[in-house]
Amino acid sequence: MKKILTVIMLCCTITAMAQTGLPRVYDEKANPMEQIEQALARAKSEGKFVVCQVGGNWCPWCLRFADFAKRDTTISRIIDENFVFIHVNYDPRNKGDEAHQQLTEASIQRLGNPMRFGFPVFVVLNQEGRVIHTQDSSFLEEGNGYSQERVIRFFKSWTPEVVK
Repeated sequence: MKKILTVIMLCCTITAMAQTGLPRVYDEKANPMEQIEQALARAKSEGKFVVCQVGGNWCPWCLRFADFAKRDTTISRIIDENFVFIHVNYDPRNKGDEAHQQLTEASIQRLGNPMRFGFPVFVVLNQEGRVIHTQDSSFLEEGNGYSQERVIRFFKSWTPEVVK
């Protein structure tokens, strides 16, 4: 049974990459709690907030957003100036080893259980590490991609300058 699930997961990942042709951006082996804490330390020292893009390499929309945000210079500038942006891997279908799964579940709880919004989902943390906003990405979509106007509005609405 475990082998069958592994094969299915591999096929889903390959299919997602084949559908998008985009590079994988999620580190599936990373400790998500450490990722969040390191991002918070950096954000605090730089006067920024943290944005966690929760999703996985299995998710075509997650990979599309990562590519979109990287390629759009206006959006990437807004992100770079105001946020420490991280990709927090979450795979609801892959349970992996138990220790890593516990870390993943702890990180999801730490972020306020955002998976109820689908994937990707964006969680904004202030410098103290408190969740101040969870963004359902479906409101940022347009056609088979993302709306520059909506994405800019989202990020500009949650900059440290605006929130303070």
